[in-house]
Amino acid sequence: MVNEAGLPAVYLRWIPLLPLCAALIHGITLGLLRRPISKPLTNAISCGSVIAAFLISCFAMADLIGEPAGQRRLVDDLYTWIGSGVGGQIFSAEMALVVDPLSAVMILIVTGVGSLIHVYSIGYMEADHRDDKGYQRFFACLNLFTFSMLCLVLGENLVLMFLGWEGVGLCSYLLIGFWYSDRWNAYCGSKAFIVNRIGDFGFLLGIFLIFSALVQVGSPTLSFAGIERSFHQIAGLSLALPLVGEARLVNVAGICFFLGAAGKSAQLPLYVWLPDAMAGPTPVSALIHAATMVTAGVYMVCRLSFLYAEAEVASALIAWIGGLTALFAATIGLVQTDIKKVLAYSTVSQLGYMFLAAGCGAYGAAIFHLGTHAFFKALLFLGSGSVILAMHHEQDIEKMGGLFSRIPVTAWTFLVGVLAIAGTPGLSGFFSKDEILASSFASQVPGHAYLYAIGLATAGLTSFYMFRLFFRTFTGECRASAELQKQIHEPGRSVLVPLLVLAFFSVTAGYMGLPQVWGDLLGIPESNSLGNFLGPVLAQGELHHLEHATEYLLAVAAIAVALLGFGLAYLLYFARPGLADRFADALPAAHRTLSNKYWVDELYDLLIVRPTVFLSDRVCYRILDAGLIDAVAVNGTAHTVRALAAHGLRHLHGGLTQSYVFFMIAGAVAIVGYLLR
Repeated sequence: MVNEAGLPAVYLRWIPLLPLCAALIHGITLGLLRRPISKPLTNAISCGSVIAAFLISCFAMADLIGEPAGQRRLVDDLYTWIGSGVGGQIFSAEMALVVDPLSAVMILIVTGVGSLIHVYSIGYMEADHRDDKGYQRFFACLNLFTFSMLCLVLGENLVLMFLGWEGVGLCSYLLIGFWYSDRWNAYCGSKAFIVNRIGDFGFLLGIFLIFSALVQVGSPTLSFAGIERSFHQIAGLSLALPLVGEARLVNVAGICFFLGAAGKSAQLPLYVWLPDAMAGPTPVSALIHAATMVTAGVYMVCRLSFLYAEAEVASALIAWIGGLTALFAATIGLVQTDIKKVLAYSTVSQLGYMFLAAGCGAYGAAIFHLGTHAFFKALLFLGSGSVILAMHHEQDIEKMGGLFSRIPVTAWTFLVGVLAIAGTPGLSGFFSKDEILASSFASQVPGHAYLYAIGLATAGLTSFYMFRLFFRTFTGECRASAELQKQIHEPGRSVLVPLLVLAFFSVTAGYMGLPQVWGDLLGIPESNSLGNFLGPVLAQGELHHLEHATEYLLAVAAIAVALLGFGLAYLLYFARPGLADRFADALPAAHRTLSNKYWVDELYDLLIVRPTVFLSDRVCYRILDAGLIDAVAVNGTAHTVRALAAHGLRHLHGGLTQSYVFFMIAGAVAIVGYLLR
């Protein structure tokens, strides 16, 4: 266990504060002063703040590495945020930031990849004239998004993590619906916000369950170190659940936390918001899908690895949901024609891989793939944005083709991303995906052999649909109109430079966490550096160690299915491009099912959205609100008072002397009658 006290490092606060200050400057100048600043100053403030945060993160990483393995913990305690007495016990939640090996990796990814996306956004937004007035607002939201994600990963306790958790949810709504004048974009932003609220409810339940259990044992705390220290006291507690009976607290809390993770990281059944998140500008897609929001759920599960190591049922559920999500999303990606939608379903699938690893107890492998995925998926999304700019906002790959010679830098870097995600030996995606497959093969999760088969099949499908995307976009004859073909050109340097940097890390990032088996093969004795670095802060799952020969066989199988996927894509979309249409015509039901994404959105609309709208409109609004509350309680009271005043009491003040005399006599008679009685 890492030293709980940690070393004081007051500079940590500036990692999230710099992007927040940039967002506040934009907010004040836009919202209060109504004086937008110039584009160059906007670029300098927005990009400079995130780059500076990245440099401080590198400094923190250097400080961390300089400490012994068991003492790698930097703390910046700002102030006591919440302080109260709970059942006669003192409880406090600190506004404190912590950098340990896990959060250090995350802040480097968030600020590093985020910096490249910010720089890329300059060229992208300047080339996109659809909403020139929203230029500064866009960068304000990007900075706020970065701040929220940094709060999430640096938070010392669950409530500070939840603050960042909600912050990225809000910013996703603002950025996905950035072009809000389009009703579809506004709908997609609302959809992401609402679906995530479902998962957040589970997150809150998990927090309440853990806190109430700790209060029972006399250790009220929500800090991660405090929960881990006292966890042995609550690990054996049980809950009585309706229809279920007795259930272990750690399993119930673990499932609740995972519900939150499934919302943020787009797992079944809460994945439906992420493909529609493509409505936002392409840099937003890269930021959400690669470096920030969707990785939050994986990070949270790994941060609570000490809980999931004791929660067998919850861990098995995570592994199976992750595996099924990976396969499910990969099948949908086979037939999508929107370049960003293919990458969106690819993201859902790759996140499933990460949860598969975490559910099997291979938390280090999950973070390893999270890191490599951040580079190659950001590269692919930014590359797709470069294609979209070159094609003047055309996103249908059926209207592309032949772009390799027209935008060669984009094409070569995009190819690097495709090779990495397909698991090409030597590139980053190969090593991290191989470690996940080996972990699932060796795990003790019920049905682990089927999980391995699912992961292996998903690897083949990933290779197929990614090479399909590449061939349809960059090879063959250009299918764009003759007028558009004359206007296709490579974007500017602010777009291309981030692509080149990300391409470099898509190749090399795998060697930062090179698994021991490959280190032994390559003659590198001190390999698996990332796993060793993360080891002190991650629980060690009960994985059987495989023989090197077995691991090599598993790697050969993964390479074989990747080659099979590449071969089929090459045959259908490069060598004989007409063959794919013949296959689609021969299997119309399967093609229609995949094209319509299994009709999941339609099913949700039928079973959830429409009944909810009916209940809220016809019952809650028309009957309860308008009919009962407004008509009876509010307006009914007003009508009653008005009727009494207008038709009854007004006669008491009519101004007629005979009326006053009559009431005086009637009152006197009533008083005398009462007295005589």
